Amino acid sequence: MAVELFSTSEHKCVVFPDLVRGDDGVQANQFLVVHGSHSALIDPGGALLYTPLNLAVSRYVQTRDLTYILASHQDPDIIGSVDRWLMYSDCTIVCSKLWGRFIPHSVPHYQKGAGGDRYLLVPDEGMEIPMGSSHIRALPAHFLHSVGNLSFWDPVSRILFSGDVGSSMVSAGTPYLPYEDFASMVGRMEGFHRRYMAGNRVCRLWAGMVRKLKPAMIVPQHGLPMRGAAIGDFLSWLEQLECGIDLLGPVNYRVA
Repeated sequence: MAVELFSTSEHKCVVFPDLVRGDDGVQANQFLVVHGSHSALIDPGGALLYTPLNLAVSRYVQTRDLTYILASHQDPDIIGSVDRWLMYSDCTIVCSKLWGRFIPHSVPHYQKGAGGDRYLLVPDEGMEIPMGSSHIRALPAHFLHSVGNLSFWDPVSRILFSGDVGSSMVSAGTPYLPYEDFASMVGRMEGFHRRYMAGNRVCRLWAGMVRKLKPAMIVPQHGLPMRGAAIGDFLSWLEQLECGIDLLGPVNYRVA
């Protein structure tokens, strides 16, 4: 089921939250931003999602006309289906410059039209991705949890597509609705963030950057979106979070 997070005559932000079924994989959200004749599909997922996502997206834009695939990082649940999007659309793949040599490993060597000219590689400081009269901003989110991680900021809707940052573990069938009470969700994200985020310093850097944006909504790749008071409470929690290498001790490297 498609959920429209923002909609005007010229600009739409759509999420597809329920395409991963049963035990097929980790729940993941895929996002589509359409601005006029330009479109960007964010974190389209792996091969198991290509067909259902293609059908869902076709309500808004035909596959062949897709402008961009935006990849927050290199994981299979993010960009594992890259070969099919390259084959069946004329899109450009946008990813960190660190993954420009790795993502093509998912593309068969004999596939035509999948060379370097199909990639837009983002420098560490981020960049603007043109969308006609608007743009999407690729923002640095390095080490959260990937060394070349990106978040994507849509200035029209003021939605931050945050990738794994802010992800919550929810059960199948949970209605896809924004929450404003962060305390009710922290138990669904704490374990994931402590293990998958690299360390507190990068959490603080990212949270400080996001505060300046004043987003209307933060929308992660897993779980539910947050808005209102939940955004400030989440950023304050993230700034104080001990995670990743902060939690390592000698016991983690003990020889059995």
